[in-house]
Order: sequence, then structure tokens, then C-alpha cells
Amino acid sequence: MDWSDEGIFLSGKPLGEANLIAEMLTLEHGRHLGLVRGGRSRRVRPTLQSGNLVRVTWRARLADHLGGYNVELMEAHGARALDDPRALAAIGTLAEFVKLLPERDPHPELYSTTLHVLRSFAEPDIWPALLVYWEFQLLQELGFGLDLTSCAATGETEDLAYVSPKSGRAVSREAGAPYAARMLALPRFLVDGDAPFEASEIVAGFALTGFFLERDVLAPHGLKVPEARNRLLDLLRRDLGAA
Repeated sequence: MDWSDEGIFLSGKPLGEANLIAEMLTLEHGRHLGLVRGGRSRRVRPTLQSGNLVRVTWRARLADHLGGYNVELMEAHGARALDDPRALAAIGTLAEFVKLLPERDPHPELYSTTLHVLRSFAEPDIWPALLVYWEFQLLQELGFGLDLTSCAATGETEDLAYVSPKSGRAVSREAGAPYAARMLALPRFLVDGDAPFEASEIVAGFALTGFFLERDVLAPHGLKVPEARNRLLDLLRRDLGAA
């Protein structure tokens, strides 16, 4: 059997001297592994850089076999990020978090957002906020979505400023004020499409999604926050301090 799709190359595991087991996030087939013969060769290595968009054809005798990939480069996001430590850390973060998705389970909306993040690397003031939204979306895809539609205490939809760490629901500024020290800050850009992407709010956004990813997704499976994400946050905080 075989199929063709577009996919984002995430990472690879060497197999022998020349081959590579490639892990892709594909549009229609989800997170999917396959063998790339000659994947470690000089000819193919530039194509198989983390973050690159590729056209893939997968073939196997049976559906549950590893199968093999033929790959063709479409967009070289990995190469364009080589001179940007923040973008490289972002690609590493995406690659590690995508491993949380079940294999061969399509997530087309998350795929689309992933590609949007990668294509936005030329806009350094924008893509970190898109990555926060990507993590927010990942929580939804994994069954731990946050409810930011209205205040958990009053039902109000205006002036939402916090998220309850217990319920994962938004709380208005007034209702949450007495408990502000125990609340998580809610960045405006997550609830208001016209809000600016301020650096301090982007950092707060990563704190918000990171709390729930660590508590609800990573810790129960004995996993830790990816080092690439920690590195990215260090770089963002450094940039914020220099602003």
C-alpha cells in the first residue's frame, strides 16, 4: 500500500551507516514514521532538517509496517532558522511536543498551525505568540483544553484576566482580584484577536500553557519539559530584559 502527503520533518534516528528512520507530522496521516534509505547522505541531509516541509510518498507491504519514505523538499524552514537561536529552539520544542500525539492520528488543524509558526520565522515579533497558541491548541488536541470563553465565576465575557489553575477556565479581573496571587495570567492575545503581541504577555502565555502541559500531560507520564523549550524561554526573557 502507499500514499502521498505533505509533512513536516521533525527528527530522525540513524539506522545503519546511511539510512534514517524519519518522524514526520503529516497533514492527512498525523505523526508518522518511515525509513528513508540514504537519509544520512550528503544529498538527502539538507532535505531532512527539522522544520522542513516535504512532499512524502510512503510505501509498505502492510499498513502496520514501518514502511519507507521518498521525500522531496518543499520549504526549507530548518535552514532559514540556522542563524536564529530562538527559531532553532522553537523547532526543537515543536518536534518534542509533537511526540505526545498518538502515531498515525491526523490532527489537521494543529498541522496547519505548526506550518504557520514555521512560515512566520521571518517575523520575530509575531511567531513566539503563535507558538503559545500552538501549545494552547496542543492541549485541546490531547483532551486538556482550556476554556477561555467566559468567566468561571460570573459568566462574563469581558475583561478576562486570569485562568484558574484548578479548572483551566478563565476568570475576570474583578472576580479574580482577591485570588490573583494564585491565578495564572491570561494574555490578551489569546482572547482578543486585535490585541498586540507584547513581549511580557508572550512570556506569560508560555507560563500558562506550560503549567497545564507539565501538570496534565508530561508529569503523569514521567516526562519533563523539553530542554529546547527551556532554552527558548531563557532567550525570550533575556530579550525582554534588554527591551
